[in-house]
Amino acid sequence: MSHHVTDHVQGATREDLVDHLAERVGSRAAATAVFGEPVNRGEHTVIPVARTAFGFGGGSGEGTNGDGSGSGGGGGAMVRPVGFIQLDADGARFTPIRDPLKLMGLATIGLLIVARSVVLLARGRT
Repeated sequence: MSHHVTDHVQGATREDLVDHLAERVGSRAAATAVFGEPVNRGEHTVIPVARTAFGFGGGSGEGTNGDGSGSGGGGGAMVRPVGFIQLDADGARFTPIRDPLKLMGLATIGLLIVARSVVLLARGRT
């Protein structure tokens, strides 16, 4: 059994559907999607901070009375922690969370550059 978005929104145009989807997705793009709930411990408050990304796409169809073709759409989202804000008597400060995979990638690239340089220098001396 096939369900289409237009089955649920009677009489809606494609533009109406896109506007509806954009409104629904946009309503999620609030500060609460990036800043988590504050955690209080004694005189310290920690606020988690994340980076969010999302996207969606739609489709269309043509034809009437079951004689036609169409396409669908979908969407996705990603949330990644980037750090936290610590509040205390000394003020507020942001502490980033380092991505170990990114750091390993940069270190690997650095090692490859050094190794290549050593090989080139060795060839130049002979």
